[in-house]
Amino acid sequence: MGFVKEFKEFAVKGNVMDLAVGVIIGGAFGKIIDSVVKDLVMPLVSAIIGQPDFSSLYVVLKGTVPTGLALEEARKIAGTSIFAYGNFITVAINFILLAFVVFLLVKGINAMKRKDEAVAPAAPPAPSNEEVLLSEIRDLLKK
Repeated sequence: MGFVKEFKEFAVKGNVMDLAVGVIIGGAFGKIIDSVVKDLVMPLVSAIIGQPDFSSLYVVLKGTVPTGLALEEARKIAGTSIFAYGNFITVAINFILLAFVVFLLVKGINAMKRKDEAVAPAAPPAPSNEEVLLSEIRDLLKK
């Protein structure tokens, strides 16, 4: 029974529960950010610079492939001798946009926190025991 008790103590500790909540919230937040990028940011980028889909860009390293074929069709012909750099470019652009949106969200949240801190200043800390004793001594000396 020692193993079960030890596992229960581990699982119920605050850090493990905080981690579990963080992972769940992070997963949900990731879906929100993904939707913001795909549904809000990418249409704006597409309107400005055109469709940012480079996934069909590739270079044939060995063999011959007719020009103008999609990447999957070219892979059927040439196999693994295709250097498909376009998909990497698309993923990198999506990552940069995602990181920028997360930065803006964190910046906004931090600004709201600073605004709240400015509105409600923190109460002064309670005096320490030494300060209390010194003030009592001071008051006694004044008498």
